[in-house]
Amino acid sequence: MTRAVALVTVVVREYDEAIAWYRDKLGLTLIADEPRENGKRWVVMGGTGGATVLLARAANDAQRARIGDQTGGRVFLFLHTDDFVRDHGRMRAAGVTFVEDPRHEPYGTVAVFTDLYGNRWDLLQPVGE
Repeated sequence: MTRAVALVTVVVREYDEAIAWYRDKLGLTLIADEPRENGKRWVVMGGTGGATVLLARAANDAQRARIGDQTGGRVFLFLHTDDFVRDHGRMRAAGVTFVEDPRHEPYGTVAVFTDLYGNRWDLLQPVGE
């Protein structure tokens, strides 16, 4: 039996601003945007492979308090690339905030950036890609 993490949830303020940011800044593709009850939407974004991201609008004060800090300040998500220099440059030009300079680690080239809410991500080109 095959098992894989397929979808992770990012709590967002508003759907449309999140869709625009993840599309225009990270280059993700809108896979699904389907209406649900009570004004909710099923919004899924992804790249060319791997897990996808469910953008979930915060529904109450407890969820709103977690926007941008879903992991207590740790890196939350990892965006893999096959060309770090290309994507790092494109993302910087698009206004993505990198909180550190690129570094070379035994596992690959990496730099931490923040999304529009402050969640920390790694842009990572794994060794061998």
